[in-house]
Amino acid sequence: MRIALCQMTASTDPKQNLAAVQEHVRRAAREGAHLVALPEAAMVRFGEPLAEVAEPLDGPWAEGVRAVARETGVTVVAGMFTPAGDGRVANTLLATGPGVEASYDKIHLYDAFGFRESDTVAPGDRVVTIDVEGVRVGLATCYDLRFPELFRAHADAGATVSVLPASWGAGPGKRAQWDLLVRARALDATVWVAAVDQSAPDPSVDPDAPAKLPHGVGHSALIGPDGTVRGQLGAAPDLLVGEVDAEEALRVRRAVAVLDNRQL
Repeated sequence: MRIALCQMTASTDPKQNLAAVQEHVRRAAREGAHLVALPEAAMVRFGEPLAEVAEPLDGPWAEGVRAVARETGVTVVAGMFTPAGDGRVANTLLATGPGVEASYDKIHLYDAFGFRESDTVAPGDRVVTIDVEGVRVGLATCYDLRFPELFRAHADAGATVSVLPASWGAGPGKRAQWDLLVRARALDATVWVAAVDQSAPDPSVDPDAPAKLPHGVGHSALIGPDGTVRGQLGAAPDLLVGEVDAEEALRVRRAVAVLDNRQL
């Protein structure tokens, strides 16, 4: 399966971001992608009043993503915000395409490094997988990356790929942690990890400099099930296209049976 990671910087305008998402999907489709992943908060960047811009899954923003998925014939995974019913929103991944219609609400909320996502975002409680081109794919979002249990749950559900849209905040050590964790999660669960981050708002800024909001550091990466980096971008907006082989994940599981050898 050919997968595309579309690294972009979302603005404060959902309509502008939808147009950018659609253009990224069209470009990825021209590159032969079957699955196109865009970052967390592709609908609107963090720092805005999310409850004011959140839309239901049948709202105009999601319908715009569905339209470009139908137009190009690819499956799209993109981050948006949906109403949660308690005054907060859900941090939602919309997954839509040929034979695919699903959503995942971020389970682990970013109450860390001085930021409290749970003040405005309600947590999800479901592990979600989709099937694309005969390959089962698990969905995760940003801070979920620090919790190996979710990626093992993907594998237990039959997934050989985990897609992780993110808006990974800058700060001391954060870029190095991103590089370490995307590889660690691949090894923990013997899955491919396709991690697509928001590009840095200013790629010239030191990613280790303290940041008030999680606006992204870039460096989206495709990691093999053996933990090796198969492709990685820099800090600026860009597109990474690569091949994921489900059979390779199964071969790695036979060689390093960490899932079967679990005792806890």
